[in-house]
Amino acid sequence: MWLPTSGKYRDFTERYLTLHDRYTAGELGEGEWQEWAERQLRTVVALARDGSPFYARHLADVTPGELTLDGLRRLPFTTKDDLRAALHDILSRDLDEACFYYETTGTTGPATPCPRDAREVIASNAHVTESWRDIFTDVFGDRAPRVGIMGPTEVHSLGDTLGDVARNVGSAVAKIWPYSPVIGFPKALQLMRDLALDVVFCTPNVALSLAKAALAEGLDPRRDFAVKVFLVTGEMCTPDLARQIDQAWGARTYNALYGAQETLVIASACARGRLHLARPNYVAEIVDPDTGASLGAYGTGELVVTMLIEGVKPLIRYRTGDLVELSRNDCGCGIRGPVVRVVGRTRDRIALGGRHFQAWQIEQAVLDGVDHAYGYQVVIDRDEAGDDVLTVRLDLPGGSAPGRDAAHAARVAGALGVRCRVEALAELDPVTTTGAFVSWKAARIHDRRGPLDHEAAAARRLAGTRGHRA
Repeated sequence: MWLPTSGKYRDFTERYLTLHDRYTAGELGEGEWQEWAERQLRTVVALARDGSPFYARHLADVTPGELTLDGLRRLPFTTKDDLRAALHDILSRDLDEACFYYETTGTTGPATPCPRDAREVIASNAHVTESWRDIFTDVFGDRAPRVGIMGPTEVHSLGDTLGDVARNVGSAVAKIWPYSPVIGFPKALQLMRDLALDVVFCTPNVALSLAKAALAEGLDPRRDFAVKVFLVTGEMCTPDLARQIDQAWGARTYNALYGAQETLVIASACARGRLHLARPNYVAEIVDPDTGASLGAYGTGELVVTMLIEGVKPLIRYRTGDLVELSRNDCGCGIRGPVVRVVGRTRDRIALGGRHFQAWQIEQAVLDGVDHAYGYQVVIDRDEAGDDVLTVRLDLPGGSAPGRDAAHAARVAGALGVRCRVEALAELDPVTTTGAFVSWKAARIHDRRGPLDHEAAAARRLAGTRGHRA
């Protein structure tokens, strides 16, 4: 594992890795975790009060030394709008202390700074390393696989984070950006073949776009490549969408991690395909997405996290905007930490036929019973009687098959309670490739019942440079 050379991090490194080793071995009791979390909570809040102009105002009435875990919910939330407004004022340490500088993509608002110091890198990467070891041992045994990493931008953390994790598990790594003007899809495919990559880390859309690009070049993704595992993140990936990737490549697809530039890696996957909270690094809460009322440590609602690592940008009671199910660990895989299932964003709820649906329910309905799809889009219209009507567009080899399409339209209509028709197309609107940059809803849902919102408009602008031929 990469360790900082500066002596000022030695105390933290020794304390954290000792705790982490005991945690992963199952030796850290609940009382010890609470003691760690409460001590780190006080440290982080004191650091933020003293070092961050935003938190000096935001937490002006808080006495860090008196904080308890039970009292955490009385602190005010930090929101995405706060980050956009505060920018560098959110930082609790000087940029001189950072070892990496990253930003959010800034597709739908100002890009927010996300620098990281050695403490944050060590703590976050330790949990991802444990995840990769579990998955790689299950799939490859004692052999260290070759890994390709496909990230969104040069100032995204993915390449550095996963490059470090790959070194931790002894894997060779190649950073390949298929949307880069230097690389592109043909070069990415060439490198995948030349290097005989075993594992590819990317978004679900990139995994399917790579398969389509391979077919366009006369290659068979299942026969002409060595890929056995796709580790995906950045977009929602239900089991039905993962199945499409598996079918295209003859591989195993894992929802590999959940997190964001602002929060680092909140949860990472085990070999059984479930996400586990990196509990030494966060206090997690579930709140009602509409009222903000606390729903406790477990359940379904919006995820709120407080970061326990005293890095450059610790966030306190940060509303992620994500709907999750957080449950006690009944996985039996050996990885510690509560189990996280991401349901979708709070803003991605869809009203259809007088009912509200979460993102995962829409995707599940659209892909249930579908095989070998390379993508989908849902178009929502309103008929003359004022009823909602869906058109489901599927990228399927062979195009339209009237009997199959009618049967699938009936399945979708039964699941969602509105009339539906299905179109099988050879190529979808490139806006469907923008999910990791904007949102699942902006990429997958074309709602024609009203004007485009700002996210949908941003996705449309970005779509002009996307697609597997980019």
